[in-house]
Amino acid sequence: MTTPESPARAAGATVEFHGARAGEATLTWGQRLIWRAVHLMGDSQSFLNCPWVLPVYGRRDLATVLDALRVLLERHETLRTTFHGTPEGPVQRVRRDGRLVVDLVEAGQERALRAAERIAGELSTTAFVHDGDLPLRCAVVLKAGRPMALALTFSHLAVDFQALSLLAEEWKILLRGEDPPPADWHPMDQAALEREESFQARSARSIRYWRAVLEEAPLDVFDHSPGEPEDPRFIEVGMESVALAAAAETLAGRWTISTTSVLLGACATVLATVSGRQRAVMQLVHSNRRDPRTRTMIGNVGQDGLFVLDPSPSDGFADACREAHRAAFTAYRNAHYDPFAMQAMREEIGRLRGREVDLDAFFNDRRTIGTWPGVPRPASGEIADLTANTRTYVTNAWPGVRFKAFFTVGAATDTGQLSLIADTAYLPRETARAMLLGVESLLVRALDEDVPLAAVPRVCGVGPYAGTP
Repeated sequence: MTTPESPARAAGATVEFHGARAGEATLTWGQRLIWRAVHLMGDSQSFLNCPWVLPVYGRRDLATVLDALRVLLERHETLRTTFHGTPEGPVQRVRRDGRLVVDLVEAGQERALRAAERIAGELSTTAFVHDGDLPLRCAVVLKAGRPMALALTFSHLAVDFQALSLLAEEWKILLRGEDPPPADWHPMDQAALEREESFQARSARSIRYWRAVLEEAPLDVFDHSPGEPEDPRFIEVGMESVALAAAAETLAGRWTISTTSVLLGACATVLATVSGRQRAVMQLVHSNRRDPRTRTMIGNVGQDGLFVLDPSPSDGFADACREAHRAAFTAYRNAHYDPFAMQAMREEIGRLRGREVDLDAFFNDRRTIGTWPGVPRPASGEIADLTANTRTYVTNAWPGVRFKAFFTVGAATDTGQLSLIADTAYLPRETARAMLLGVESLLVRALDEDVPLAAVPRVCGVGPYAGTP
């Protein structure tokens, strides 16, 4: 039942839900990864929140919109779940019944979708109380009383970005008045599956691969010591570049690899250059949805794969990207494991080597498709001209997120979005900006010639960073 409250009393509505099942289970492996991150980040854990906007398609009244939201809550157990620490370890508890309070916000003169994006961002700045709050917050954005969009933020313990894309497709179906396919696989089911022998064996194989890498990997992401951090210390520098997208698509077709591999190869090459070494070791955020049961599950099954790019000094950039493509598949094959067992192994390696290996360099491609449908496709010789419209900006800042370098490919379809979260003690703001522009320069230059890896510092305009001047 949905009950819009009078705007004179409160700008809100209440969505009551009655699900089919309640229960308690251990966490899935994907949830365990985020559980640890939540506790490591402390005051900066709001970084893990997932803002999202669902447009209201067609002319729908408020009751219809709230009822569709109710159906989502009832279909998907993860949206009715709280997370608790217990003496036996963390658990998820699914509620059968409850209510979600939804804000009602008038957009006024602001475009409704722009207002929804802004409100979703605002909702994401506050950390969830995971053992008390439902794992989502929601506001309905109205235009002259008519619902135009949902502004949401989700706990990353409950969803990953693939799950958000699945929710967006279900939302369209519900607003058409149709029934989505049955939702018959949930995180409690996944947690039980991961306790089975075959999944434990898969975890053990992945951990053996990681062990072999960590026994020889550099102990630090960067060869240089930290300098004086800026305030705030951790920032996210963003770049929007049509040239980046157009060049990545052209090179992916030319080299018969994915655009993800092209971007990964470029980011790893630039990171290796700035870090002062040939080998790049990064963690890849991977969706882990190859199993048909998880392919349509609303939940969090994503984990990190361990990626190693170690090209020969005689290689060119094209060779490095092809090697990145192969290395990424190796990382993906070994990205499904029990994070608690993985952490125990990492601590053991740390005792053997004197301290744990620093793996605070990441790459995450958030796109759901490997192309940019809204980007023009000029001839190769014309792509360089598009760099005149590239813009960079600082988009976020946190007191502490424990990343030294985190590349993210954004989901925009009409431009190439690439951002870099940087620890400014190692990568000052201008160095981070130069690295993003260096990725763009490397891709654009590669359209005309195979760039020798020895020439990367000159082509990218970045070299080994040796601390603050």
